[in-house]
Amino acid sequence: MKILVINCGSSSIKYQLYSLERHHILAKGIVEKIGMKGSFLKHEKETGQKVLFEGEILDHKIGIEYVLGVLSSEKHGCINSLEEINAVGHRVVHGGEEFSESVLITDEIIHKLEKFIDLAPLHNPPNLKGIYALKALIPDIPQVAVFDTAFHHTIPQHSFMYAIPYALYKKYGIRRYGFHGTSHKYVSNRACELLDIDPSSAKIVTCHLGNGASACAIKNGKSIDTSMGFTPVEGLIMGTRSGDIDMGAVAYIMDKERIGTKSASTLFNKHSGLLGISGISSDSREIRAAADKGDERCLLAIKMFDYRIKKYIGSYAAVMGGIDLLVFTGGIGENSDVSRAGICEGLEFLGIEIDQNLNEGLKGEERLISKAGAKVKVIVVPTNEELMIAIDTQNIVCEKI
Repeated sequence: MKILVINCGSSSIKYQLYSLERHHILAKGIVEKIGMKGSFLKHEKETGQKVLFEGEILDHKIGIEYVLGVLSSEKHGCINSLEEINAVGHRVVHGGEEFSESVLITDEIIHKLEKFIDLAPLHNPPNLKGIYALKALIPDIPQVAVFDTAFHHTIPQHSFMYAIPYALYKKYGIRRYGFHGTSHKYVSNRACELLDIDPSSAKIVTCHLGNGASACAIKNGKSIDTSMGFTPVEGLIMGTRSGDIDMGAVAYIMDKERIGTKSASTLFNKHSGLLGISGISSDSREIRAAADKGDERCLLAIKMFDYRIKKYIGSYAAVMGGIDLLVFTGGIGENSDVSRAGICEGLEFLGIEIDQNLNEGLKGEERLISKAGAKVKVIVVPTNEELMIAIDTQNIVCEKI
């Protein structure tokens, strides 16, 4: 079965074409700078050969036309015709309280997704643009929505509620939703598979650490808490997002700087986090390089980043009554041995002890990095959200056949 996975951003389209018989990627790529000068499509074939197409890509529909064209082209493609695509799976960031699992897309589902735009105004609109485009271009091929929020629907009410007037929850749906759910689900299941652990009886903390970052407490195979909340700005310190902050401080800043809600949202989403603290970059690699040269603000940014994650790991161990497995994933989690070491330092009392020889230099590979005999197993698992989307899409489509 061939599944096309689509992830539409505000000015980009990431895609992968899977052959699920072997969990094999036939082709992948990205369309960037949609609606801007210098837009292009970067395509990579199964052989690793890469090709760049430049053109005037004015909107997502044109971008997806480019994608479908290159996938089926005689010279650069991997299929003879678009009819070989059995289904399309879309990453959809927000499913609200409505969707606790992936779903076959119909006109009724699209109408419901449009109602969630207010909950994810930066993400759901481009996700919908991808759905609209595929519906127009290849209407006979089934499409499936796979939600970032779905895995977290098992979080209990006492954990997802905020201590605000209950009427605001009922009226506007203001609660913790959590994100990165597809990643947390994949890496927790994959880690258990690699280590021969039964997920239905395990206490797991997963750390998805990248420009966007979140932690998740998974008990007996279900998400019971996660660091991101009503929006992806809550929780851990990220590349440009502040993470947890006192709402009183937010109100104080808005008053003193005389800014409104839109400017405040930009401040805490785009100009805070590692960028705001370091004053140099949102890229942890650049911050680490500057810190190694003695830059005090970069040193502070790193300490704050590690400290916040450490706090969440400890709190999740508390609410689960212990921890059996700690999983690192995401760009930083997979590639930064120094970050993993810094986060785990001081958590020996929980049974978290990493072997520096196993940890050092590890980049983008599946590997157990805890010491032999340590109470808690610590493992690095590269995330594969696209594969999870493809598998969910196949399962949904096969159920409907």
